[in-house]
Amino acid sequence: MAKETEKDLDFKIMRSIQKGDMVAFNSMVDRYKDRLMNVIGRMLSSVEEAEDIVQETFVRVYQHRQSFNFEHCFSTWIYTIALNLARNELRKRKKFKHYDITEMNGNEIELAVEMKLPSRLPEAIKSAVSTLPDKYKIAFILRDVQELPYEEVAKILSVPLGTVKSRVNRARMMLREKLQPKLESYNALSKSTLLPVSIL
Repeated sequence: MAKETEKDLDFKIMRSIQKGDMVAFNSMVDRYKDRLMNVIGRMLSSVEEAEDIVQETFVRVYQHRQSFNFEHCFSTWIYTIALNLARNELRKRKKFKHYDITEMNGNEIELAVEMKLPSRLPEAIKSAVSTLPDKYKIAFILRDVQELPYEEVAKILSVPLGTVKSRVNRARMMLREKLQPKLESYNALSKSTLLPVSIL
């Protein structure tokens, strides 16, 4: 018997949610809350705001459970809802005050570094990712941190596949440019490798 895939399990849980099963709904929350926080927490400036967005995302999922289309991945649907809510929050915020994308308050990406690097270098990586322009940062996080397929990222962001690949590559290039001086000063890596393989 074929092993149940993540998509199959999502569909199974979603069908129960459509019947009003709150145990199934709580199961879906447990499956996705950390994944969503990992993305939304990097778009907004505080854990509390990100938690509010993630909570609202699940509220929307339940409210609109009957409209879910089983021809599409549940993960694509929920990421799209969460990112749209986060973008709306950023747009509202920019109307009232200047938004400094570098103020991440400890929510920076925790990227795995395979080789032993100076203790300050991971912080430099986190800082560099946090300063990427939104469209590049989101694509990079979804693809290289969440490890979603390019095709799914394209659906979530509602852009062509080629655009996603371009944005991810551009994000990687910008990270190399930002980190090269620090890497060279630390003598952590050879000149031929600007970022740990596990990051790119």
